[in-house]
Amino acid sequence: MGYTLLDESLYFPPVHNADEHGILAFGGDLSVNRLLLAYQSGIFPWYNEDDLTILWWSPDPRFVLFPDELRVSKSMRQILRKGIFRVTYDENFRGVITACKEIQRPGQAGTWITNDMVEAYCQLHEVGFAHSVEVWSAEGALVGGLYGVSLGSCFFGESMFSKVSNASKTGFISLTQNLVKLGITLIDCQVYTQHLESLGGQDIPREAYLQLLHRSLQSPTLHGSWTDLMRKLNAS
Repeated sequence: MGYTLLDESLYFPPVHNADEHGILAFGGDLSVNRLLLAYQSGIFPWYNEDDLTILWWSPDPRFVLFPDELRVSKSMRQILRKGIFRVTYDENFRGVITACKEIQRPGQAGTWITNDMVEAYCQLHEVGFAHSVEVWSAEGALVGGLYGVSLGSCFFGESMFSKVSNASKTGFISLTQNLVKLGITLIDCQVYTQHLESLGGQDIPREAYLQLLHRSLQSPTLHGSWTDLMRKLNAS
């Protein structure tokens, strides 16, 4: 099966054209409008590490987490109760995505988060669709976090990082618990990770994911900065 080469027009082929690995198309750009169309269509970008070509993916199965099915271990509940970390939202988006780009990951020689990707998602953040979760140490250092995109009642998780044990997990749990309160019904984790499986992530067929996504997009988007939104939510 051949892949579709995208040009400047805002178009994606049907996701069912993706190959067995989930690759659907290549090329195009990372403009705000194309990224939003991609997420609304069940597609997300990754770069090819070898030649920095933008690849567009729609894997089958799709790894998701239903926020109200979050699993928190007894040990993590104890860590959360101790208040070891402070969690904020949308206070340092660039710092979070840059840390995700630079963190060394076992078994990976490089990163798919290129400089172009950083700038594209920072722009998506500036227009109110991409959001960050920052996890701070008691000393005020940024030690963990994650970022993603919010559309309708779906949050699309992109990447996370942790410089100390349990930092990213704390951020993800905090985010998920708040998303439940805000009526978010689906977290798109994209592809399987053992880390997210331990928190309740699961594979579902792509067709089932697309149906859930379509339903989610009927809800209003929590657009704009989440800083005050989350602060007020946790103060109530």
